[in-house]
Amino acid sequence: MTELTPLFDKKYECLICKKSFTSKKIRSRFIKVIDYDSDFCPNYSSDENNPMLYHVNVCPHCGYSFSDDFNPYFPPSSIEAIKNKVCEQWVPHNFSETRTREDAIKTYKIAVYCGTLKKEKHISIAGLYMRLAWIYRSLKNDQQEIRFLKLAAHEYMESYMADDYRGTQVSDVRILYLIGEVSRRIGNTEQAVKYLSKVIEKQRSTVETKIVEMARESWYEIREAQKVESSMTEAT
Repeated sequence: MTELTPLFDKKYECLICKKSFTSKKIRSRFIKVIDYDSDFCPNYSSDENNPMLYHVNVCPHCGYSFSDDFNPYFPPSSIEAIKNKVCEQWVPHNFSETRTREDAIKTYKIAVYCGTLKKEKHISIAGLYMRLAWIYRSLKNDQQEIRFLKLAAHEYMESYMADDYRGTQVSDVRILYLIGEVSRRIGNTEQAVKYLSKVIEKQRSTVETKIVEMARESWYEIREAQKVESSMTEAT
């Protein structure tokens, strides 16, 4: 009897060059989450069995990169843009084997570029930026983590304004919370308070009570920090 391994090959057909390729994925039974950070970053029991490393699929033939969240529809002229700016510049590279965190970072950056050229939904681009920030967090690279959290916050705001998160797994409460919590993490206190307050206001109309409680905790954390800062200012 063959022993089951964590990684398996999932088959794809590239929507740009139409060639077939495989991308590694992790079997769900091997994925164990210890806990989550306040911005929903999952902390896994094993670095090797981290599905975030395999979230992006990269065609080894032409370089087109995407996640399973991408829409199969391509707006007019977007295929040509990807062919010109990605495929024609592509140096053959195979991301279809076991990935390190550094490998994964490269795949996310290519996917963001492809998604931008494709005019993918803001909510999908935000998800890529968030995962990039989380990988940098796991590498203890604060500067890059903040950089990509800022980009994620911008895309979440754009998604909220454009309403393009509708029809995804992201609810009203969740996107408001993400804008607020990510804003808190990047030091945009005013925006953080505004959007966390919006979540708290929905406490009677949502079933996502855990998110409301998380918003309340972050809101209090901001207020306490402001009190400390105020008292230190007065002392000087």
